Amino acid sequence: MSREARIIRTTKETDITVSLTLDGTGKADINTGIGFFDHMLTALAVHGGFDLNIACKGDLNVDGHHSVEDVGICLGQAFGLALGEQSVMRFGSAFIPMDEALGFCALDISKRPFLVFNAEFVNEKIGDYESCLTEEFMRAFAFNAGITLHLRAECGKNDHHITEALFKALAYSLKQAVRLNGSGEVLSSKGVI
Repeated sequence: MSREARIIRTTKETDITVSLTLDGTGKADINTGIGFFDHMLTALAVHGGFDLNIACKGDLNVDGHHSVEDVGICLGQAFGLALGEQSVMRFGSAFIPMDEALGFCALDISKRPFLVFNAEFVNEKIGDYESCLTEEFMRAFAFNAGITLHLRAECGKNDHHITEALFKALAYSLKQAVRLNGSGEVLSSKGVI
């Protein structure tokens, strides 16, 4: 069974197409118009083992907020659609070091969306990417994918390293969580998620 999804979303602020294959090889073709964000999404695909294509045309003349948040919405919807009702391992967690920075992620594919985000950034921007948008992306992704998501920067001084550690921690956590449960039964004492 192929675990794939394609989402197209057009608003007055953004025009986005996302194609996702969960059981991929880490191939990524990302173009959001925000270089550092493209770098983070590529890292997410490579380290998660997902094939990911994202094309986004957004109102970058305003700022990057709409593009980053809407990509999070679309990617979250794609994850939810690709997973369907399959029985997966649900949980994943990872610590990822990036030089002086250490990022942590723990998540549950629970259909109970929630975000706990603890990271502080020194600078307003990383290239053309506003540092505060990392939290906005993660919230949009978690709520649209139906994931309980905890992210924490354990330490770090370089905003690039902190952000990259968080994205890679998310990638490795998702890689664990989306693995199929061999029993085919829902991993819940309730028998349903």
